[in-house]
Amino acid sequence: MRNRNMASEPSTPSGGEPVVTRPLEAGDWEVVEALFGARGACGGCWCMSWRVPSHGRAWEERKGEPNRLALKQLVEGGRVHAVLACSANHPVGWCCLGPREDFPRLMASRALASPEAPGLWSVVCFFIPSRWRGIGVGGRLLMGAIDLARPRGASTLDGYPAKVGSRPMPGAFAWTGVPRLFERAGFRPLPGREGRRPIFRLDLGGQATRS
Repeated sequence: MRNRNMASEPSTPSGGEPVVTRPLEAGDWEVVEALFGARGACGGCWCMSWRVPSHGRAWEERKGEPNRLALKQLVEGGRVHAVLACSANHPVGWCCLGPREDFPRLMASRALASPEAPGLWSVVCFFIPSRWRGIGVGGRLLMGAIDLARPRGASTLDGYPAKVGSRPMPGAFAWTGVPRLFERAGFRPLPGREGRRPIFRLDLGGQATRS
C-alpha cells in the first residue's frame, strides 16, 4: 500500500478486497491527494479546519490551494498523525488525530472545552468517500487511530461526534464522526453536557472494544 504503486479504484466496495488500515507516513502525500481529490475532501478544507485559530474571512481565503500546500508541508514533514484505509491498494478513508494542542481552533472553542487529562489527544476528522460509507470503514479507522495514539504517547483520547437527530445526516456534516461510532470503540460521553455538543472520551489505559 504505497503511493508509488497505487491501483485504480475497486469497481465496488464489496469487490472482494478487504479494507485495511495503516498509519500515515511522510511519503504518503500522493495517497492523500488521490483520496481527497480536487475538492480537498470537502470545500477545499484539506483537513486544515482545526489547525487554524478561527474561521471567517481568513479561512475563506485559505480554502483550496493554500490549505493543500499547508497540509502537504505538514505531511511531508511528518507532523500529521493520521490513519489511512485502503482497499485493493486504493485509499478509501482517512482519520486525523493528534495532541489537542495541535489544533488551535479546537483549543479556542468554548463549545468543546473539556476537562484536562494527561496525554490528551483528539480525533478531529474522518473522510470517507460516499460510496465507501456504511460498510464499517469508519470503525476500522477509529480502531486504527487508537492503536496509533497509544505508542505515540497518548493516554486519553477525545472525540467530538456530530449530534444526530431524527433525520438522516448528510455525510459532509458528520466529518467528526457520530456517537455510535465512538460508543462501539469503547468511548463514553463526558457527563454534564446535556443540550451541548457531545464529547466522547476513551482512557487508553483500558482496552477498547473491537466490533
